[in-house]
Amino acid sequence: MKKIIIVLGISIFFIKCTNQEKNINTKIMNNQKLTIVAKILAKPEKRELVKNELLKLIDITRAEKGCINYDLHQDNEDENLFLFYENWESKELWKKHMENTHLTEYMKATEDAVEQFTLNEMTHIK
Repeated sequence: MKKIIIVLGISIFFIKCTNQEKNINTKIMNNQKLTIVAKILAKPEKRELVKNELLKLIDITRAEKGCINYDLHQDNEDENLFLFYENWESKELWKKHMENTHLTEYMKATEDAVEQFTLNEMTHIK
């Protein structure tokens, strides 16, 4: 019986330590600079609408807390393809950005105008 209690105690201690390590790693990741690459493929007939709506996001987003840069690009070969290259002070501040009303307004304005959207969260290595 004592062995079972000791084993259970060690198991619980191990689980708590592991969870604390995960929490620490999560906190470190949340406080680390975050790079976002967002790829937007507009439907050809809706390209100008999407482009104009994307342009509206730039100044307001650049003024947000935690935004380091927020740069919009248009592909040289496929003019329907747009790419945002963004850097944020932390994932937490980027998440707050994602909850802002101007993004909701963009989504409503471009509903059925975007063929494909891809978002990658990335960490700068060197």
